[in-house]
Amino acid sequence: MESRVAVVGIIVEKPESAEKVNAVLHSYGSYIIGRMGIPYREKGISIISIAMDAPQDEISALSGKLGRIDGVSVKAAFAKNF
Repeated sequence: MESRVAVVGIIVEKPESAEKVNAVLHSYGSYIIGRMGIPYREKGISIISIAMDAPQDEISALSGKLGRIDGVSVKAAFAKNF
């Protein structure tokens, strides 16, 4: 299956959801190019961006699993030519 480059943006609004988010991300670790996490303490949220190189189905599956976690919002943006 063809690989795609994407950025997945994640907002964690409930700190108790962070462990589940990390478990899902760990299971997709072979596809993750890089990760940046920013705790926004003033708002009580965490912002995470994930750069990935994976089949589109895998990126969509990751986004879906994360989106089903309570207190988590997620969106994926795909590169057009990679």
